[in-house]
Amino acid sequence: MPRVVLALGDDVSTDVIYPGRYMATVLPSETPQFAFADDVEFNGRLTAKQVPAGSVIVAGRNFGCGSSREQAASCLQGHGLVIVAKGFARIFLQNAINLGLAVVTAPEVETSEGHDLEILADRVVDRTSGRSFAVEPLPRARQAIIDAGGLIAYTRTRVSRADTRR
Repeated sequence: MPRVVLALGDDVSTDVIYPGRYMATVLPSETPQFAFADDVEFNGRLTAKQVPAGSVIVAGRNFGCGSSREQAASCLQGHGLVIVAKGFARIFLQNAINLGLAVVTAPEVETSEGHDLEILADRVVDRTSGRSFAVEPLPRARQAIIDAGGLIAYTRTRVSRADTRR
């Protein structure tokens, strides 16, 4: 069961997620090492592979505000993290979808680090506290892109299907 490994508040900037001084690093295979680089303890756990894929970061409103840097989404996706937030900044959300980062909008979510979550299509259940929070589902087309692993994988699949119909 996914566990909350980091709980954050509102307005978490892309500069917190992926500091600007690392902007020269753009390869998705290299960006994960700089996720939350200024949070030395959490970044150390990530880079030491002490945080299992599927672990959850929970945040408040406007997660990913600030710049349009795609690296903020790719560094999280590179660790296989799931982001559950009360709300996402528009451009971060689109970058997350395009890269296949698992994102869940749950406007009333309240949980803590160490809690176990069950993420369902219509709600997030905190198995530790017993509380349940409604999910605002993404439009089907956007969810399909995430489920495919990102826009490139989604497009490849669509083009491949079209080629087999000819």
